[in-house]
Amino acid sequence: MTFKKTVGTLISGALVASIMVGCSPENTDPGTEEEKENEPAPEVAEDIQPEEGASLVLWDNSDEEAEWAQYVAEEFEKEYGVPVEFQEVGHTEAASKLETDGPAGLGADVFNSAHDHLGNMVSAGLVYDNYFASEYQDAFLEAAVNGTSFVGKDGQLEMYGFPIAIETYALYYNKDIIEEPPATWDELFESAAAFQEGSSGSDRKFGFMMEPGNFYYTHAFLAGFGGYVFGENNTDPTDLGIDNDGAVESGLFMQRIHDELLPLTKEDITGDVISSFFNDNKLAYRISGPWDIKNHEDAGVNFGIAPLPTLENGEAPQSFSGIKAYYVNSYSEFPQAATLLAQFASSEEMLLKRYEMTGQLPPVHALLEDPTIQSNEASMAFLEQAVNAVPMPNIPQMNSVWGPMEVAYTSIWNNNMDPQEALSSAREQIEDAISTQSN
Repeated sequence: MTFKKTVGTLISGALVASIMVGCSPENTDPGTEEEKENEPAPEVAEDIQPEEGASLVLWDNSDEEAEWAQYVAEEFEKEYGVPVEFQEVGHTEAASKLETDGPAGLGADVFNSAHDHLGNMVSAGLVYDNYFASEYQDAFLEAAVNGTSFVGKDGQLEMYGFPIAIETYALYYNKDIIEEPPATWDELFESAAAFQEGSSGSDRKFGFMMEPGNFYYTHAFLAGFGGYVFGENNTDPTDLGIDNDGAVESGLFMQRIHDELLPLTKEDITGDVISSFFNDNKLAYRISGPWDIKNHEDAGVNFGIAPLPTLENGEAPQSFSGIKAYYVNSYSEFPQAATLLAQFASSEEMLLKRYEMTGQLPPVHALLEDPTIQSNEASMAFLEQAVNAVPMPNIPQMNSVWGPMEVAYTSIWNNNMDPQEALSSAREQIEDAISTQSN
């Protein structure tokens, strides 16, 4: 195995040291963050091999994902002779669990985590850089690379994760109501209005539904019209684009949806309500992710899935995406073996197997051409949308965004509040919260 890029920018100092110095546990102590930064990196690193006597612990989710993780563990042991113990720890809980377990030497060597936890993990010194980052830059979808990268203390954007899945939302449509999915939102407005026209009472139908106060969904319009959360590809919290002209346009667009298609309050449009209408064939379109496929299949709905239609400005809505990735624990006793496991798990062969076992989409360009994936209409729709998706910001300041943006879009929707006023108010709240965090 050969490294392809300059090691100094792609790997933490402690891992470099363990590769070049030796394999004993004494040589893999991660040390302090200051020591990591000050350790010199060699100009060239050739192959790495598992440390002698290495054994690893792998954390991942339950059910089908657990079955895949155990399959990876078995195949990795066959390839490298390193035993891997699987433990069930959810990808949304792994980062916080590692904060206590990692320094105590009790954490997993490799673990699955949501990409939006990355900023906190890097700040806490919990993860190594992706040693093989250069191999991932072109092979993986841009959203997957960006989502698992973070600006380190040296000011450089570095990739930390080994992406294993990408998830976003798209447009569900009832095929018994709509023959072909709309290419534009104007087409959607027209067909949705025609379907619901004249319905009322217990037989009331809706052409379109979404959760109007949920910024996870409304971001698609904000970004599609030219708004953004943070500057520099969501890495600069001093530059907020949530109330610029494009963002305001998204507020006006939401008011059009309310006035022409969905004149209910935000509180009356819950996920359960939307699912119920769609399952009862009383809803033509909805926005959701792959988590609702089984729900609608079990209800017997004849549905299709398509990318979100083009906006009136000719741009595609930019949905938020979530990236699942494996990360290497910086407190691992066996960082070389752990790095190889993360790389092995995110190989094309293992990710295609993951898709077959879990249905979760591999964020790899080459696999988009695989017949197994291309034959699945839903998978291709979500992948096409994922190409236009923006990974949820992974910097800690994002925690201050969700609440104010929900309030803003709720006011725009429920109270017909001027979008500029609502979004500028959200901006002030977010800036105050970020300022408080910094002090």
